[in-house]
Amino acid sequence: MDTLKVAIIGLGKMGLLHSCILGTIPTAEVVAFCEKNRMLRRVAKKLVKNSISVDDVEGLSDLSLDCAFVTAPIPAHFPIVKTLYSKNITKNIFVEKTLASSWSQATELCALSKESGVNMVGYMKRFSSTFIKAKNLLSENVIGDLISFNGTAFSSDFAAYGKSLKTISRGGVLSDLGSHIIDLGLWFFGDLNVEKATIKSIIGENSEDSVNFTVSKSGLSGEFDISWCKENYRMPNFSLTIHGANGALTVNDYNVVLEPYGGKQIQWYRPELNDNVPFLLGDPEYYREDEYFVRSILDGGKVEPSFRTASKVDQIIEQVKQEA
Repeated sequence: MDTLKVAIIGLGKMGLLHSCILGTIPTAEVVAFCEKNRMLRRVAKKLVKNSISVDDVEGLSDLSLDCAFVTAPIPAHFPIVKTLYSKNITKNIFVEKTLASSWSQATELCALSKESGVNMVGYMKRFSSTFIKAKNLLSENVIGDLISFNGTAFSSDFAAYGKSLKTISRGGVLSDLGSHIIDLGLWFFGDLNVEKATIKSIIGENSEDSVNFTVSKSGLSGEFDISWCKENYRMPNFSLTIHGANGALTVNDYNVVLEPYGGKQIQWYRPELNDNVPFLLGDPEYYREDEYFVRSILDGGKVEPSFRTASKVDQIIEQVKQEA
């Protein structure tokens, strides 16, 4: 198998983004689209000539697919992935975050995928050059034993707030924006226990717009602050500030800052960290994660974040809601 036959399920922004990126990877070929909207199916046919467009996942059954990218809205992830497995459409599945709408659903998908092929969830910040650099520095113990951290995920998407159908379609801020910083926290520090949590409704009654919660694990304490109603964030911004016995480390989408106690500050900016990719659409991390997923299928390797790893994000989200 030299080239993977790929299907894209869901043709919103992320479906189109992954379609375009995969079209530049020599070992992948998008051959089919699944989308209920007739107009978007027409767009898909123009986007990739000779591709097949269907309006139901089972319509992909006879295509001998090597993998599928599930980029539909989060509530659709669970039934789509179950169908892909149960109908033997493909065993190699990439799902945009979050894996499912609940931890119980995520756990069931993990069980279904246990004996299957390569399964991955699109937490692309793991492929960001700045967060990779910070993770490597922590692995080198540059700030000593870890004491505390603060993680933030902010955007101005609904800063000028009013009731909006867009917030309904995107779900709450925890799954939409917060899942990325939660995944980074789990990647950096391992399993975390939720202590206290508050959820604020700003846009409308019972909406989930601003979330703050604390976590802990064996000598380490942490706090997450998440909001899509912050002013002056042209793009979503993710940041971690970590304090250790010998210094502090701060990382965001643009740079990494190491501040050793009693030493000189060292700073790395994103362009210095080999941030180039063969095809840039969105951020470089999108290309890296797609290329990594494709390569892992061809090489028969394992991937991270896998379904099992990503299900822990759904678990944290559920715990936060219970504590709040």
